[in-house]
Amino acid sequence: MSTDISPTARALRTLEILQTRPGTTADELAERLGVTERAARRYVGILREAGIPVESVRGPHGGYRLGRGMKLPPIVFTEAEALVLVMAVLDGQPPGDDLLGGALGKVIRALPEGIGRQAAALREHASAAPDRGAARPDPATTSALVAAVAASRRVAVTYRSEAGNEWHTEVDPWAVVARHGRWYLLCHSHRAEAVRTYRIDRIRAVEPTALEFEPPEDLDPVKSLEENLGAGWQYSTRVVFDAPVARVAPWIRGPMGRLEPLGDGCVLVGSTNNPEMYAQEWLAGVPLPFRIEEGPELRAAMATLVARLTASLARLPE
Repeated sequence: MSTDISPTARALRTLEILQTRPGTTADELAERLGVTERAARRYVGILREAGIPVESVRGPHGGYRLGRGMKLPPIVFTEAEALVLVMAVLDGQPPGDDLLGGALGKVIRALPEGIGRQAAALREHASAAPDRGAARPDPATTSALVAAVAASRRVAVTYRSEAGNEWHTEVDPWAVVARHGRWYLLCHSHRAEAVRTYRIDRIRAVEPTALEFEPPEDLDPVKSLEENLGAGWQYSTRVVFDAPVARVAPWIRGPMGRLEPLGDGCVLVGSTNNPEMYAQEWLAGVPLPFRIEEGPELRAAMATLVARLTASLARLPE
């Protein structure tokens, strides 16, 4: 048994356990504290001597629990815990949920000044288009990027792509956006001299610089992210639809590219690193006539899909 923890610390730990797990038995308490059962009972006694009502309940559903009227101490968050909490709420907050937004505001106002300032900046400067399939980034990295967005200050980032390639570049961070469970940095990349979207969970380091920048006027972070998710990938795509934008748009995901009017129909211009997924999971699900005008890789992926589906309709042997 460990002896390097003070009795006071173990008594406080006992209180924490009973707050979160009412009905904890003496042997369970001993196991969690790393002490003997006799010692665990002694820590319960210390709490009772301090005026904290700890009740003992016998039977199969018994154990120790705090008595009624027990006033719990204030909740204290570390900076990392506070930022994770704000990120989780932003990630899953339905648009226009005033009740949840009000509750989050109360939590932020109750935080110590330094931590509360970071959490408030994250809430103000991170735009959310929430969904599932989360890939939660490091809160410290997210916080550093949000601070740079708020200050309009250029940062140097180290980024690792899905393929494992790593590079270092300076960017003007325009916005942090939570979309479909993933957190993105919308920025102007000075390495590419173009608008880029970087997944924050793939950013390995963030270093502030002394340079400031002017963000685009009337920037809509979520819309801009949608427009740029389908740009800059390895294989170019161009798909023409025999239907107007209004009919096609509901079926198009942001990473598929940019949808523009074309005569009586429209054209989808984008790029992808995965032609098979683009063809099978995205394009094949659009219930409208289309033709692939550019992108030999996408055409080949669609041909493979068509051949497989055609084979599934082959005549059965008699």
